[in-house]
Amino acid sequence: MPLALYALTVGAFGVGVTEFVIMGLLLEVSRELNVTIAAAGLLISGYALGVTVGAPVLTVLTARWPRKRVLIGLMVIFVVGNAACALAPSYGWLMAARVLTALTHGTFFGVGAVVATGLVSEDKRASAIAIMFTGLTVATVLGVPFGTWLGQHYGWRATFWAVTGVGLVAIVVLAFLVPQDRTRPQASDWRTDFRAMARRSVLLGLLTTVFGYAGVFAVFTYIAPLLTEIGGFDDSAVSPILLVFGGGLFVGNLLGGRFADRGLVPSIFGTLVGLTLVLGLMSFAFGNQFTAVLFAGLLGATGFATVAPLQMWVLSRAEGAGQSLASSFNIGAFNLGNALGAWTGGLVIDHGPGLILVPAIATLFPLLALGTALIAVRTVGRPLAKPACNPIV
Repeated sequence: MPLALYALTVGAFGVGVTEFVIMGLLLEVSRELNVTIAAAGLLISGYALGVTVGAPVLTVLTARWPRKRVLIGLMVIFVVGNAACALAPSYGWLMAARVLTALTHGTFFGVGAVVATGLVSEDKRASAIAIMFTGLTVATVLGVPFGTWLGQHYGWRATFWAVTGVGLVAIVVLAFLVPQDRTRPQASDWRTDFRAMARRSVLLGLLTTVFGYAGVFAVFTYIAPLLTEIGGFDDSAVSPILLVFGGGLFVGNLLGGRFADRGLVPSIFGTLVGLTLVLGLMSFAFGNQFTAVLFAGLLGATGFATVAPLQMWVLSRAEGAGQSLASSFNIGAFNLGNALGAWTGGLVIDHGPGLILVPAIATLFPLLALGTALIAVRTVGRPLAKPACNPIV
């Protein structure tokens, strides 16, 4: 694989860390800025809102720019945003800086996915996307725990300074390793892009992404209490088990890319069926500590195995000018699924059958994703087209 793919991975790592690391620093932030933990938690929601808004807006505004310039520009905003987080004198300024940083998230992954597919031959495009998303999995496995440790020992601002440093490194490697576009992106306006987005197969692909990831995060958001209260583990065991989950993410991400290269539609249905089975059996798995650890890894593997196939579906259906926009929207769909799943899990715990049945209820989401994907495939009515990516050498 080209070195440029690993430059994209570095950027993905930084973006992944800055999104999730705040979860482990809520207590430190709330104490220093004199706000409640609930208010500090809104920094996560604010980031998600920034991703949702920033993805389509920045993608449309930069549609005619060379994609390498877009990626470097996004990382410059990323660096400024994280430095602003580190320097924020108040809660309001920190929230504003988080939203500013989040604006780059969806467009970086969306444009980065298009660039990644243009770096390799057609039969390796899904694997190229998976390699870029490996940065996100490494961020989850190693970056977030280290960032949390750093913030707990040296203050939460130190974590944001460290992420700022990652952003600077990403700018350098992107500048040196990512090649210039061979041709300029297709000239288009926002009307053309949104017409491509309005294709039924694209919209159904986005909805499939939302449902699939809602199932994953309905459980993952509450994995700690599931392990301790239902599985009987000590609090100290949660972090090592999360490493197993992270290992599953890593393996599932790469396998999903390989499966999608061999057959896109079968990989979509296969990974979603796998996720459905894991969630359906997970409530029973917590009755035994060995199977609880095993299923934590399987949840990570089956959840992230869906990433490359779903991203490739959206890319392949949004041919031409709407491709970068649709790809960015799909990143927003992942985040929307995260929020929907976390909200649903909380609802089940507070007002439903309780913590033990969260995985069982979460099974409904991949089932909805399967139904939506089936409708999407039937609407195509012709052989799946290859993505019309801008060639890059």
